[in-house]
Amino acid sequence: MSHDTPAPHDGAATPPQPNLLSRLKAVASNPLFGVVIALAVIFILSCTLSANFLTAFNMKIIARSLAFVGLVTIGQAILMILGELDLSVGAIGGLAGVAGGIFMVQAGLDPWLSLVLCLTLGTGCGLLNGLLITKLKLHSLVLTIGMAGVYGGANLVLTKGVAITGIPGNISFLGRGMMFGLPVPFVILLLCLLIVSFVMIRTPLGRYVYAIGSNNAAARMLGIRVDAIRVCAFAAAGFLSALAGILMVARLGTAQPSIGDTWVLAPIAAAVIGGVATTGGLGSPFGAVLGAVIIGIIENVIVLFGISPYWQSIVSGGIVVAAISFDSLARRYFNRES
Repeated sequence: MSHDTPAPHDGAATPPQPNLLSRLKAVASNPLFGVVIALAVIFILSCTLSANFLTAFNMKIIARSLAFVGLVTIGQAILMILGELDLSVGAIGGLAGVAGGIFMVQAGLDPWLSLVLCLTLGTGCGLLNGLLITKLKLHSLVLTIGMAGVYGGANLVLTKGVAITGIPGNISFLGRGMMFGLPVPFVILLLCLLIVSFVMIRTPLGRYVYAIGSNNAAARMLGIRVDAIRVCAFAAAGFLSALAGILMVARLGTAQPSIGDTWVLAPIAAAVIGGVATTGGLGSPFGAVLGAVIIGIIENVIVLFGISPYWQSIVSGGIVVAAISFDSLARRYFNRES
């Protein structure tokens, strides 16, 4: 009795094995690929142009400065992925900072309790933004322009434009201290980035944010609680802005009314440079922070070359325009190709 071996299936097609070129195309198609390449080029150029750039002292300066804008950038990136925008994040950070100074100095509250109250205030401001937008069906861009005026005005009313001094020294560690060889604010930034990235990638809440940003109407049809998630996203952005504000107070040792004034354009530019789509549904907080690193390095080089700091505003605005224009052109090209 013979045992016949089964004949191979003649009609079955063997799936093609990916070659090196296809693998390179897959890597290059990753939104973070271009960001990493741009960061590497700018880093190498900065090292070449200035001997003082790649020093331990300067790296600590960049890391510490990045922490404050980076925290606001994470919150703005969440909103942009959702298809929203908040132009009041800088004002929220400033209001939370001066409120911390009032709690600690004028009210005499425990510094750590004051820190909790500041974070609660910032979260409440973001929550209010989200509720007004969802309940009144307002556009986030228009609403937050108005709320930026409200929060900024409240800042000036509380401080009368004068810095609050006498911040207790036992919170200065949060702004000036070192941990694991890194500035404490930068360590806090990394911790927040890890938490937010995990939520966005590994949890249903994060997937809902991407779904809403991609197609709001379809997300509603799937039963996703769109309005509740939008409110939570604005509250998270308010929390992160307030955290940046109180860390800046700990860094300066005073509650300056000007805290947060530069936290409007830079986070938007950083998010767009980092691959976050202006139309929503694409990008990641990690990429947005990489974009913030690029802006931080450029601004640091401006200082190293002794160029007037007033040029930083021009550079930030130019980066916003260039990044948004490139984002729009790239999406038109890929849509045409597909």
